[in-house]
Amino acid sequence: MKPNTLKVSMVQMQVTDQVEVNVAKAIELIREAAKSDPDVIVLPENFHLMGTKEQFFEKAETIDGPTITRLRELAREIGTYIVAGTMKLRDPGAEKLRNTCCVLDPDGEIQDVYDKIHTFNAQVGDRQFSGSQVEAAGNDIVVTKIKGVPVGLSVCFDIRFPEMFRILALKGAKVILVPAIFMLHTGKDHWEVLLRARAIENQLYMVAPATHGKFPPNGDWSYGRSMAVDPWGIVIAQSSDRDGVITVELDLDLVEEVRRKVPSLSQRRPEVYDWQQAHKQEE
Repeated sequence: MKPNTLKVSMVQMQVTDQVEVNVAKAIELIREAAKSDPDVIVLPENFHLMGTKEQFFEKAETIDGPTITRLRELAREIGTYIVAGTMKLRDPGAEKLRNTCCVLDPDGEIQDVYDKIHTFNAQVGDRQFSGSQVEAAGNDIVVTKIKGVPVGLSVCFDIRFPEMFRILALKGAKVILVPAIFMLHTGKDHWEVLLRARAIENQLYMVAPATHGKFPPNGDWSYGRSMAVDPWGIVIAQSSDRDGVITVELDLDLVEEVRRKVPSLSQRRPEVYDWQQAHKQEE
């Protein structure tokens, strides 16, 4: 492995409404990924559970609950960072749950958490999704460090909000993770396009592990096709339509090379990007 690289394993899995089945599958695939000796293993969004609103509230855990505790033990055992995709977490006394991504370091400590900022409220085909009925939106944009590399955290629907990704880049991210459960209906038209656009705009790597196949409660299909995109916008890794692991080495020198050749980030003109003024004009 080249010295200035980050080796990332993306876990792709089908998610059910049975927590025990999902967590067992996630652990099985983490162990499979560990055979490649990656620097970090990333799970998809909602790896813990997909189901009804009632099931989410019934089966949500706290951050010190059994699932995160088990993954902390596993991170310590294999000596690797684990990014626990997202799962619904409960804060004592809070009305709604949080859709939380936990970064676990090789010592099994919780290094960082990111609460999904943009809840999924949309009509997809003939189905209406109202994520805000279950989740409270997060407010903090988070860059963590994995083996010293600045890594931005995002989740699924966040990908449609380029402002957030620009801020992650300006905060130093060279890689952005996007654990997702992307719908088949939108995935076939938008998944690759959005990931490549965010990579090109911000001249960094996008790493997006996703669920695949049918999921409860209505038998909707998730798109899968977990993907890594380089700073030039080229897809350098993509999963097939099955449970599994895909591992890729990210050449971090390429980030600086692309930013040097096409210095769009350094040519930004924030003095003319006055959104408050634009909003006043709209009014």
